[in-house]
Amino acid sequence: MVWSWLRSWWRGAPARAVRVVMYTRRGCPLCDEAWRQLQEARRRFDFVLEAVDVDDDAGLTAQYGSEVPVVTVDGRVRFRGCVNAVLLTRLLRAETT
Repeated sequence: MVWSWLRSWWRGAPARAVRVVMYTRRGCPLCDEAWRQLQEARRRFDFVLEAVDVDDDAGLTAQYGSEVPVVTVDGRVRFRGCVNAVLLTRLLRAETT
């Protein structure tokens, strides 16, 4: 967080707010692991993190129900089923700098 702010201050431009959404279901162990990885990444990179339970919306259940966790970054699906930590770091580094 501090490094993102410092980089943006040094460059003179405000950091762009990146929005990460994880579509999940209750009782999903893959979702629990993905959420842990996203929270850890949020400590390094400044982004907005949100969880959406697909069981609360029939449309989302039909769209993502069998593929959770699904992670979107600024509205684009980036991960399905699991989160690759290396790719997540590369993606967030590119999005937040």
